[in-house]
Amino acid sequence: MSTQDRVWTVPNAISMARLALVPVFAWLIAAGHDLAALGVLALAGFSDWLDGVIARRFDQGSRLGAMLDPAADRLYILVTLVMLAWREVVPWWLVVVLVGRDVLLAGLLPALARRGYGPLPVHFVGKAGTFALLYAFPLLLLAQWPGAVGEVARAAGWAFAWWGIAFYWLAAVLYVRQAVTLVRETEVPSS
Repeated sequence: MSTQDRVWTVPNAISMARLALVPVFAWLIAAGHDLAALGVLALAGFSDWLDGVIARRFDQGSRLGAMLDPAADRLYILVTLVMLAWREVVPWWLVVVLVGRDVLLAGLLPALARRGYGPLPVHFVGKAGTFALLYAFPLLLLAQWPGAVGEVARAAGWAFAWWGIAFYWLAAVLYVRQAVTLVRETEVPSS
């Protein structure tokens, strides 16, 4: 078994635990337990960083981890966005802009799969966008608190949100260009 085929690694266990916390986070937001929800988001963010460090340092990278990690990020972004929009912390157009990008990229997968390619490797710009968004959402939730803390959090949260949107869509353009190049250069294998 190659190292890339491993399933039971410490980074994969951390990613699975992060995924298991998604419904907990959603319930906390829905129930108005904002401080606990912020704690879960902080833990998810820390665990995202930690699983990457462990995977690189101890050569525990795997195909499963390469799928789990971005899936957990996407799921946290989606659930956080929907719950914050439901609570009227962020506008619904933000949900449409960010989810629309992921729908666009998901539309590329069938053409890539027909040519033997899986999902495209994560690009640094996409990571930067995800990073900015994962900072924006807790800050925007914290912005609901009255006083100076809320005002500072609102300004910082929207700054990170705008940076995240820009990087997220710039990465989408790069992914589309890469996919178009692969599709044009590769014939569909005959059955």
